[in-house]
Amino acid sequence: MLLFKTFGRYLTQRFLRAILSVFGTFFFLIATLDFVELMRRAGDSPTATTPSIIQLALYRAPSVAEQIFPFAVLFGGMFALLNLSRKLELVVARSVGISAWQFLQPAALVAGAVGLVSIGIYNPVAAELKQRATALEASLFARTGQIVGGKEIWIRQRSMDGQAIIRAAAALGDGVGLAQVAFFTFSPDGGFSERIEAKQAVLYHGYWELSEARVTSATEEPQTYSTYLIATTLEPDQVRQSFTPPDSVGFWSMPAVLDRTRKAGLDTTRYELRYESLKARPLLLIAMILVAASVSLRFFRFGGVTRLVVGGVAAGFMLYVATQLSEELGSSGIVNASVAAWLPAIVGTLLGALALLHQEDG
Repeated sequence: MLLFKTFGRYLTQRFLRAILSVFGTFFFLIATLDFVELMRRAGDSPTATTPSIIQLALYRAPSVAEQIFPFAVLFGGMFALLNLSRKLELVVARSVGISAWQFLQPAALVAGAVGLVSIGIYNPVAAELKQRATALEASLFARTGQIVGGKEIWIRQRSMDGQAIIRAAAALGDGVGLAQVAFFTFSPDGGFSERIEAKQAVLYHGYWELSEARVTSATEEPQTYSTYLIATTLEPDQVRQSFTPPDSVGFWSMPAVLDRTRKAGLDTTRYELRYESLKARPLLLIAMILVAASVSLRFFRFGGVTRLVVGGVAAGFMLYVATQLSEELGSSGIVNASVAAWLPAIVGTLLGALALLHQEDG
């Protein structure tokens, strides 16, 4: 029996409100903490202003907050169920013959819908804002050396002028720009030629265009140029596919990126894993609802609710850790990307259903 009538709509509203409230709280905390950290870093940047820092914090927050969707569903589901139990609404529902499986249907539908919206709408927006945040951060902090872009980017290239080793703090925009970059150039015979440091470098067909470059060589005094060109044989598509992080690619753009990466002969494992993880998210959120239900259906008058809640939080955290571990195995090539992405969601759903079967049906 499905709950599509008044009680079903009531439960749907309660679960949706609880999940969105928890997610909104997390989002506000993430944005606030990031803003405080950015303001601390802004003291050394002459171009950073309070409005630009607020804008940067808002650009960065959606991508970070996307990772807490499972916890928002877990805590929101637990809060809604415990509140229903505290007000004896679940007791009344059971007294008229509604089973736990029936009043969990709205929760599962809400979790699945949140998952679909998160990958179809939220993720593309977050990916676009992350790209804008990277470009804005580079423009604000490139001179201070405070860009936080994860691991440094290293590239080796050949050209008619010889070889060059390129080091950059982060990739910009669509992947063809580099921030806080240094070129170490060598002559065709292998001897060191010069070191060029620049605020950023943009790759065009056949050359790099460096902005605000400072050139240092062993034979001449250091010189500064507003624009400096360096020849290269690298193609923009090669650099774009090599250094665009998977979380900067939206869900709907991922198939095209995968196709271009395969045609370029580059490894697609990271993108495949990200794509499959996004597709598995609705099932993972449903698994979180089942975990929440398995520890939140106990009546308050029976006691022991606190212990069960702590156990539910621990179970949800373990499922999240298992998901991250599986993704690490998938990214390293030990496990197939599809298996690594879907296995935690499937196992979590089965274990949650098993716990509910044991609790409700013995």
